[in-house]
Amino acid sequence: MSHGGRPSVVAIGGGHGTAVTLKAARRYAGVLTGVVSVADDGGSSGRLRELLNVVALGDLRKCLVALADEDSALTHAFERRYDEGELAGHALGNLILAGLIDATGDLVLGVAEAAQLLGASGDVLPATSERVVLKAEAGEGTVSGQVAVKGTRDIQQVSLVPGDALPPPLVVERIAGADQIVIGPGSLFTSVLAAAAVGGIADAVASSKAQVVYVCNLRPEVSETEGFDVADHVAALTRHNVAVDLVLCDSIRGMSIGRTDIPVHDVPLTGENTLVHSPAKLAQALSGLLA
Repeated sequence: MSHGGRPSVVAIGGGHGTAVTLKAARRYAGVLTGVVSVADDGGSSGRLRELLNVVALGDLRKCLVALADEDSALTHAFERRYDEGELAGHALGNLILAGLIDATGDLVLGVAEAAQLLGASGDVLPATSERVVLKAEAGEGTVSGQVAVKGTRDIQQVSLVPGDALPPPLVVERIAGADQIVIGPGSLFTSVLAAAAVGGIADAVASSKAQVVYVCNLRPEVSETEGFDVADHVAALTRHNVAVDLVLCDSIRGMSIGRTDIPVHDVPLTGENTLVHSPAKLAQALSGLLA
């Protein structure tokens, strides 16, 4: 489903990583969709979950801002975090999102209203509209909650509670119509798989005709993916029935590749700051894969 000859791209994951992918993809995509985890239970997101009975909003906010008009005052205001009083720790964008979701009575509609306000060049969709808790099976047993899972080693499997949480219909529709699906970068278990583990998302990816690309992190994360190489990341995706066609990585930070049957493209994906992916380099690599 290309748009004016430009490809339809879906990015799946969490906050920081998927925001980078969206910044990259907006350079070459026609229809662009971010599918974002709502399982966070820490910080402002966690407090608003308890207070207002909404899903975690922080990752949705980061992805909306990545697609927003960069020069708008509202875009800057969305990221403004208060540091004192009742609002301490809250990003204004999370509060605006909570208000819009309440006013429309619908998570997907509320986020779409925010996208319109921000002049976003794409759509941001929650991986599910339900309040979900991330659960992990690890060497030490069962661990519950994203913050706790983040601090856990030897994670075998993650899942969501309730287990029957489904993605909004539009998520399945966009995945089905995509030319390219980009999974990651981002925390493997607590962001990427927290989105892809939603029932119906991995299935939709598997049955889509799209090119499925996994963008690997630049280095292992303490606890969560300690000691992992690229092949270990791919093996974890496979254990969660997330099938990818190829992997993009950049071994600049010393991440070794290991042995995997999936083609791995080790290319420069960072700019002057080698700690983070460069949207420009990532755009070049991703659009090159489609060509």
